[in-house]
Formats: sequence, structure tokens, C-alpha cells
Amino acid sequence: MKILYIDGSMLRKAFVGAANLLEKNKEEVNSLNVFPVPDGDTGTNMSLTLKSAISHISKEKDEQISKIALAASNGSLMGARGNSGVILSQILRGFSNGVKGKDKLDTQSLAKAFKTAADTAYKAVMKPTEGTILTVVRGIAEYAMNISSTEKDILKFLEKVIKHGNEVLNKTPEMLPVLKEAGVVDAGGKGLMVILAGAYNALAGKEEISLEELEKEAIEQHVFSKEIDTSEIEFGYCTEFIINTKVEDYESFREDISKFGDSLLVVGGEGLIKVHIHTNNPGLVLEKALKLGELNDIKIDNMRYQHKHLVAQEELNSKGTEEKEYKKYSFLTVSVGDGLNKIFKELNVDYVIPGGQTMNPSTEDILKAIEKVNGENIIILPNNGNIILAAEQAKEISDKNVFVLPTKTIPEGISCLIAFDPDLEVEENLGNMKEAIESVITGQVTYSVRDSEINNKKINKDDIIGISKGEVVSNGNNIEEVTLELLRNIVHEDASLISIYYGNGIDEEEAGKLANLVEEEFEDFDVEVLYGGQPIYYYILSVE
Repeated sequence: MKILYIDGSMLRKAFVGAANLLEKNKEEVNSLNVFPVPDGDTGTNMSLTLKSAISHISKEKDEQISKIALAASNGSLMGARGNSGVILSQILRGFSNGVKGKDKLDTQSLAKAFKTAADTAYKAVMKPTEGTILTVVRGIAEYAMNISSTEKDILKFLEKVIKHGNEVLNKTPEMLPVLKEAGVVDAGGKGLMVILAGAYNALAGKEEISLEELEKEAIEQHVFSKEIDTSEIEFGYCTEFIINTKVEDYESFREDISKFGDSLLVVGGEGLIKVHIHTNNPGLVLEKALKLGELNDIKIDNMRYQHKHLVAQEELNSKGTEEKEYKKYSFLTVSVGDGLNKIFKELNVDYVIPGGQTMNPSTEDILKAIEKVNGENIIILPNNGNIILAAEQAKEISDKNVFVLPTKTIPEGISCLIAFDPDLEVEENLGNMKEAIESVITGQVTYSVRDSEINNKKINKDDIIGISKGEVVSNGNNIEEVTLELLRNIVHEDASLISIYYGNGIDEEEAGKLANLVEEEFEDFDVEVLYGGQPIYYYILSVE
């Protein structure tokens, strides 16, 4: 079988094949997490991001290569989750830019698209780290450029590119010592190679392609719910659609339709504007939109008659957004655990975005939260290093005045809020809050999901492990002993307060017993115990 060109229908098939194979292998990618903790979610995040791309591709009826690639780019942008998902969305954005104006792709045009994809991904990351997915995509692009002038068969070209990409992937442990010590290759790079392999399999006819399977929800959400009280709905029709348009400045359109409802979200990509609004006059909104271009994917739901359910967190958030008055500051935070959510609400957070380890919110999730609050200055606390990039991406898309504070843990987010002064100007507040991030040391206690060796420390599967600042500090078989050893390593002479947030696997009596042991050993410290209800981590500790 010899293929000299890829057309639009083949590119569509390749994307679906890529998403299928990644979905099947996401757990393998997840298992490559450096630390053997139950929060490896690179494969899941990349799979959900690519599924969002496929969802947009499936709605694109045009078979032009540029239209299909653009649909993938826009879909991945909105569905990007975690750092790996955001970087993947930038790879697809670069690929889309690289195939503009193409009716078909030969090996040379495909190589140039790979090169644009790699360049775009590198530019999107402020401090690129070698030994990651970035290294793999660049290696693929450079090799593709080198062989594209002589290898004309698409399948043979991809076979060689994939072989070289895997060679680069296998070298990532030599570039990042933390990978070598853990005995794994880079998870994001592995995910990218799975994507390429899936695309190749689809083009070579080696795999049955099932779009239906991809459209099923990948992760089961466990939430409490209640019926919507329809009497409280001011605007009854949830209206969503996409505008295909050449108009780049869509701010006047957003302003024009804002008077027709609330929960307004208008975001744009190249040649596409996505609109979401709750309104009593969907016809008027659509009429305005038709002036900009052709409409598709129109969806109008009558919320007064639908028997939907909302998560308990949504009920909690709605209380913070019922009042529509404009104010100087609004806070968004990412959190999971009813105790932690309650703490954030008590610290005047306007909207809690459900998420954290293993359930990173997407760019679109964060954008929708931004649209729900009314502050002149909106400050986002991601509270997880894997969510910061998605928050930054949402900030870039939004037309509101958004700031992202790079909080990587729950205690950092809490410290930021305590340091906030509503009477200060935004720059001074941001400075104080960044200082607060530096003033707190976080510890986390969880369990190991595999045998490993880190920093010459042998860790067995199911060991209890204590983590701080990206290091496994303590491990053993007893939660209390591991937690105390962790504290011994992170407590310092300038600190005076130890906070203990206990998770949903620990009861109040157990937490109280630990607190007594902590008070006995660290007698000069104030010790507070708070219910967090967080999954995965038995305890989250804060020393400040």
C-alpha cells in the first residue's frame, strides 16, 4: 500500500485513529508519572483534550484539510486539560497553521506542518524544559524535515518519523535526571507517540475506527445532585452555537448580545466564534449572529422544562454569584473536597472550580467560571502545577481583566487569600499574595501505586509516602509515622503554625490523634486541624 497524499477525509480519519489509540493506552501513559502516587493523569488529560478536538471535527462537514485541522485546533483549545493537554492544543494549533491553504498533504508539506507545530508549542511555554513532550515533538519535526525531500510515501515517511520519535522519547531519561531515577520516559512524549501511531494505523487500515466510542464519557464523575428549581431561572433558554466568520473583532458582537441574557461566553479562534448564552430570546441572538457569518452546531435547551441535575458544588457556587453587582475583586479557585471548598468560600472566593489531581479542569471550564463572576479584577488560584497553563490559556482568551497566581498547592491558595487586602490596589495585592506563596511549605501524605526508587529511597507499592516540594521525603507503613517524619523535614525555625487538612479517608478521631502527636513533638507551634475531605491525600499539611 502506497500513499502519496493525504486529503481532508484521510486527515479526519487519522485524527480519529489517534484519539482511539490514545484512549486505549491512556492508563499506560498515566503510569509513567515520575512519582508513584495515585495522581498520574497525563494520559487522561491528553485523551480528553484530543476527544474535544474530535468532537469539533465530527461537527465539521467540510472536507477541506484546513477546516478539519482548524476544528481540531479549536476543539483542543477549549478542551485542554493539564499542562500536557495545553501543550497538545498548541501542537495542534501549530499544525493547523502549517496546513493553511493546502488541498492535500505530501510528505514535505506534512513535515513543514510538524515543524510549525513544534515551534508553536515551544513558544507557548515560558521556560521550555528538555526531556519532555517538547523535545519529542521537536525531534519529530526536525527528522521529518530531513527525510521529506527523499521519502515520498506517506506511510513509510510516518514509519520512519515514529521510529525516530520513539528513539528521542527513550533518550528523555538522559535529559531529565528525575525521569532516569524513576525509571520512566516522559509521559507527555509517550502520549504524543501514541497519537502518531494511532494516526498511522488509521491511514494504513490497521485499526477499526469508532467515533461513537470516543464520544462516550471517558471518566465517570461521582457527584451529588439535585433537581433544578425552575422558578428561579431568569433566562430560560441555554443557547449555544458556532459562527463561521471572517470577522476577527467580535467584542462589539459580545456587547451587542449581552443585553439579551446572562452566562455569556464568546470566544474566538481563526475563522470561528463560539457562543454560549442564557436568554429568553434565542431568535434575536441568532439573528445578530447571522450578520457575522454562517451558523452551525446550534443547540437551544429549555432549562425550565429539562429535568437536569446539578452537582452540590454548583449549588454552593451559585450562592456566590447570585448578586450581579460589579465589584473590584473576584476570586476563582480550583479545589476538590467539601471541607476545602467550604474554607475557600469562607475566605470570600466567588467561584470554586471543581478539580485537582486526576480531574484537571479544562480551559473551557475555567473560561465559564470567569464569565460567572463580576469583578473588575479576577484572580485565579489554580492550586495545582498541572492547572496553571490551562488557567493562563483561559486568561489569554478572556476579554476580562484576569490574573493567574501560580499557586501549586491548596495551602498556597489559602495563604494568598489570607494575605489579600480589599483596600489595596491590584498590583500591591498581587505582590503580597506572591510573597505569601513563598512563605508556606506544603506537605502531602498519600500512597504509592508501584515499586520505585527515588533519591536512593526504595519505595514499595502501597507504601505510605510523604511529599514536599516535588520530593518524596518519607515513606513507610504507618500514616502517622510517615506524616510526623514529613513534618520533621519541612518544619523550620521561622515558622510558628502547622495546619493539618484531613481527607475523606481519615475520620475526625484519627486526625485528632495525629494532632496530639504533632503538638507533643512541636510544642512551640500552634497546631490546627481542619476537615478537607480531599481524595487521594490522607493529609495535606501547611507549615508557615
